[in-house]
Amino acid sequence: MYLILKFIHVFLAITAVGANLTYGAWFYRANAHPEFAAVALRGIKFIDDYIANPAYLLLLPTGAAMVWAGGLGFHTHWIEWAMGLWFIAITLAYAGYSPVLSKQIAAVATEGPNSPNAVKLAVRANVFAAIIGVVVVAILALMIFKPT
Repeated sequence: MYLILKFIHVFLAITAVGANLTYGAWFYRANAHPEFAAVALRGIKFIDDYIANPAYLLLLPTGAAMVWAGGLGFHTHWIEWAMGLWFIAITLAYAGYSPVLSKQIAAVATEGPNSPNAVKLAVRANVFAAIIGVVVVAILALMIFKPT
């Protein structure tokens, strides 16, 4: 049972992180071809809403099931830290990045990709993305190295 849960958990992590890594290519296309910006941003929003974020959400229950099936404890330090960081990442994604991305899409559609508002929102979205990225890398490090 543990190996099945681990397979699902790792698959979800690869899906979530891999989907997020594609955003750089989307942003490049939007910057290189401003006429493509609205399409690129809507593509990112779709991937974020229907692939990356659901995969991130499912990491908690599959991880918790692995803790239970593997006979580990929730008070193991690396598990506690990873779960805490997961809550931070999810909160930043749903309360920060997603709403800013929606506003950025609206600004690009109504004002254009180079408008001051769209640029301001792009910077804010990038800040959220960078912070979330650091948190996710920290979680990956905890999951791999399992420091005591």
